[in-house]
Amino acid sequence: QSAVRERNPELPQAEARAAAEAVGVAALKYADLSTDRIKDYLFSFNRMLAFEGDTGPYLLYAYVRVRSIFRKAAERGAGEAWRTAALDPRQGAKKQLALVLLRYPGAVRGMAEAMEPHRLCQYLFELAGAFSVFFDQCPVLAAEREGVRDSRLRLCDLTARVLADGLSVLGIPVIERM
Repeated sequence: QSAVRERNPELPQAEARAAAEAVGVAALKYADLSTDRIKDYLFSFNRMLAFEGDTGPYLLYAYVRVRSIFRKAAERGAGEAWRTAALDPRQGAKKQLALVLLRYPGAVRGMAEAMEPHRLCQYLFELAGAFSVFFDQCPVLAAEREGVRDSRLRLCDLTARVLADGLSVLGIPVIERM
């Protein structure tokens, strides 16, 4: 719970407790499922609970970041026009994120056919990384035009939906804030 408190001291106690539990579940399940079943892994709480790197908490944090963008967008009166905005992922980080998103059905199918959950874990880690690059290079709420903002919001929504669905397939709960 202290890691959650450090990240968001204003979080109400009950929500912080629920977030800490979700982070713990994500850390353990992801650590177990992200390793190929024929390989050994070193059990390390410090590594499992890290919010950086190939961990469950990192994936939860990526999802929470996306949800935070939508809370801020609503506070600024962005409306719902983003739901029908045209996607324009022709270059850079937007294109890379869109290409990763398009691979989701194949990642789930490959995981199921091979019965190797680490494949989905690898995909979700790559998606979170692509979103992080997109987030750094493509300002969403500070976009130069409303249409650009809405297109980026739509890409963020797709990212959140895929992250939530992928984590759900792995049995990892998502949270809205942490």
